[in-house]
Amino acid sequence: MLTALVGVVVSCSGLAFGTFSPRSYVERTYTRSVVDDIGSDAKGFRSDRAPRQVMQELTRTFRPDDQHTQADRYYLRYGDDSVVILPYALGTLILVERMTTAYPRYRSTVGNSWSWTRGSTTRGGGPGTGK
Repeated sequence: MLTALVGVVVSCSGLAFGTFSPRSYVERTYTRSVVDDIGSDAKGFRSDRAPRQVMQELTRTFRPDDQHTQADRYYLRYGDDSVVILPYALGTLILVERMTTAYPRYRSTVGNSWSWTRGSTTRGGGPGTGK
């Protein structure tokens, strides 16, 4: 009974404080940086921590569906969202973007490491598919 009550309290506090998604976690944890936005597609955030540390903080809190690492650059896929973590000056630039625009932008980097299932707006796959 007590375990169930604790679970309800944790769930409700997560909803109240917006901690239920990687997007809201980034928005709440890191400093917003409008100058780093990519048009209206990707929202920029900054941290004074190293990219690896930011990646570890985020992936401990939310396990990504897929991820790709290239040196000190981390490309994380979460359902319909992506979080890209890049070195920037003495810290880190974090870009949060919907998969519909992130996948085409980073496809040449992530290749097939981001499976394109959820959030996909593409059609294909053979006769009768997507009709």
